[in-house]
Amino acid sequence: MIRCQALRWGAPGQPLTPAVDFEFPKGSLTAIIGANGSGKSSLLKVIGGLLKPLTGKVVLDVPRKGSLSFLPQQQHLDRQFPISLQELVAAGFWGSKQTPEIRGQRLKSVLEDWCLSGLEQRPLMALSGGELQRALLARLSLTEAPLLLLDEPHAALDELGQALLWKHIHAWHAEGRTLVVVCHDLAAVRQHISQTLLIKSSGCILGSSIDLIHQQPQTQVA
Repeated sequence: MIRCQALRWGAPGQPLTPAVDFEFPKGSLTAIIGANGSGKSSLLKVIGGLLKPLTGKVVLDVPRKGSLSFLPQQQHLDRQFPISLQELVAAGFWGSKQTPEIRGQRLKSVLEDWCLSGLEQRPLMALSGGELQRALLARLSLTEAPLLLLDEPHAALDELGQALLWKHIHAWHAEGRTLVVVCHDLAAVRQHISQTLLIKSSGCILGSSIDLIHQQPQTQVA
């Protein structure tokens, strides 16, 4: 469960909305949509504890440390960092107590799931945008966190990659995890996510995706 109380966020002295209250139930799947600059990604970071709110608070009903996993946008990654795709994906095991044998089996399976087999030793700088995005999502697949925060997970993905993305999002949701997805692809939101939080300068509206998408322009750019 995620409960935001009297929450305002944005640059110091420049809140993006009035104080807002909303709640995402445990096990829910929610999209966050809004115009450019409305604060979608920064709200996700506030929920994840990566940014401090200007006022109010976020209460997370999570059982333990490590119960939250955050998928960042690619632009925040250092493509020059000297690690391979396999090492990036394997970082999803952080905090895991599984044996090396089980980790090896899971890593191989996840790489196959995301169509990354054969790219294990390729450095980050040699990956295409779609390959890097699938690697980041594969890393997320290895976590056991019950709360997943995804910032534009569809970015750079081709048709196959997007099909894999939504397949896994629905699988994670079916496992009872709570997911919050920042997404500017309104057609995908309409098709795959029933609950949406729409951010406007006047406040936030939580409700049916179909109803709220009608209030948002159909062309958005991240």
